[in-house]
Amino acid sequence: MSEEAMAGETEIVGNDAAEEQVAPENLTLRELDQLAQVIDLGSQRGAFRAGELEVVGALYNKLVAFLSYVQAQQKAAAEAAGEEVAGTEEGAEASEGE
Repeated sequence: MSEEAMAGETEIVGNDAAEEQVAPENLTLRELDQLAQVIDLGSQRGAFRAGELEVVGALYNKLVAFLSYVQAQQKAAAEAAGEEVAGTEEGAEASEGE
């Protein structure tokens, strides 16, 4: 291997090590919802220039769509868990009656 190729590999390894040292914080769904509210409030108050509104609006729409999707998934999971618990309770009651 040439020295340039080896140097490139060394740099990649160095970058991986740096990425491992700096772990990003997790964002909660509540924080993402608050971020959407900040974007909405900023646009209402004129914090963005006209040329920036398209990008800001697209980001806002994408964020709101993601939050709606996650909330629907959580609701479906909660309903499925509720059905499983109800099914388990019904089975226990039936076995007690025998």
